[in-house]
Amino acid sequence: MNAPPIRRWLVEAAQRIDAALGPARLARLVLPPLMEQPGKEGEFCAVQLDDGSVGLAFALLEGTLAALHGRGAPGVGRSAMELVRGYAAGDAAARAVGLAAINALARRLYARAGFVPDESTDSFGSLALAPGDRLGMVGHFSSLIAQARAHGVPVTVLELRPELVREEPGLVVTLDAKQLAGCNKIVSTSTLLLNDTFEQVSALWRGAEAVAIVGPSAGCPPDPLFAAGVSSVGTAWVEDAGAFLAHVAAGEKWAGSARKVTLTPQRYPGIETLLARASAPA
Repeated sequence: MNAPPIRRWLVEAAQRIDAALGPARLARLVLPPLMEQPGKEGEFCAVQLDDGSVGLAFALLEGTLAALHGRGAPGVGRSAMELVRGYAAGDAAARAVGLAAINALARRLYARAGFVPDESTDSFGSLALAPGDRLGMVGHFSSLIAQARAHGVPVTVLELRPELVREEPGLVVTLDAKQLAGCNKIVSTSTLLLNDTFEQVSALWRGAEAVAIVGPSAGCPPDPLFAAGVSSVGTAWVEDAGAFLAHVAAGEKWAGSARKVTLTPQRYPGIETLLARASAPA
């Protein structure tokens, strides 16, 4: 499998979950509508498995959403692992659906093992910003930039789009990943799991005090993220699948159908323990 280590690990984890719990199948693939300026809720596709579990993934990279609309939905009853294999070796659209399927399998594992993550404490993924901190961002979190600067915390943002590069008091937006080295706390978009930049960027945060990865795409088993120095993972936890998928299909706010949760190495039991719990006789 010619894929970066993070993708290989997640595919193998999905295979283990599927083998332990029995083959899962696709119930629905739900896409947000194509919009010129989608809000956050219009940026993610959703996979629902036949047990009701839902997983999400960012769908706006490299024309992903338009490609998915053009292809049409995969057939109901299709093996979840067929979708997962698209994350390993497919194009951008197949990777998005594959990651959503992995995230749905992780949610299935959590349910069977009786694991529920903690509620999110803040939008920074439990970074506990304080005076003297320097915050690095991978991805442009406009609201978080404003909050950090309001606390007197200087921000360095790593961007991919040259038109966003700028420098002003308390804020540097740069294309140079090495500038993250001066930041003691880092928050990153979970899009790292889709655009093959995880290994490159994670090498730059090894000396940071705290690293948070946030976003609905980060619903996967977080073991390799924690192993790479991530201290918290903030993601979406779907509470009402029917209402949630209806909101996704309409490009609407998710309202009370999902909530934010945080996983940490201290509270996450690890995939080995979860598989053992989920496979134990009732």
